[in-house]
Amino acid sequence: MLKEKDMEILSHLRNNARKKVTEISKKVKMPVTTIYDRLKTHDKKGIVKKHVALLDFSKLGYHATALVALKVANEKKKELQDYLSKHKNVNSLYRVNFDHDFLAEVIFEDVSKLQEFVDLLGFKFGVENPRIFNIINEIHKEKFLTNLEL
Repeated sequence: MLKEKDMEILSHLRNNARKKVTEISKKVKMPVTTIYDRLKTHDKKGIVKKHVALLDFSKLGYHATALVALKVANEKKKELQDYLSKHKNVNSLYRVNFDHDFLAEVIFEDVSKLQEFVDLLGFKFGVENPRIFNIINEIHKEKFLTNLEL
């Protein structure tokens, strides 16, 4: 578990990764050099996995976002996982339990392209009874650890 100050630093970055270290330093009441050292340590330890931008996909022409739960025969799991991991429209991929094997967040231009993708998975990998949950409205995303006292 991280120290409270480290959590506070990370919370600032979770809210705005472009926030200047000097600004964080003032809010957290720590020297800038200490903040830099801690951030470097977090990177080395793999606490910060990736520095990314959250995009509004609809403004880029992608209007269909869905969570797709997939179940496949045991002998096809690795092949399906590899395929989904490399597919350009799969934003996130998770191994899940209970009635399904994978949960994929997918993003397409429209619902018909999404359906073509799911149909192809059935044909190519024998996916059984895929469950498609279309995202109607994103209420919030990437919010965990963003609301610590700032």
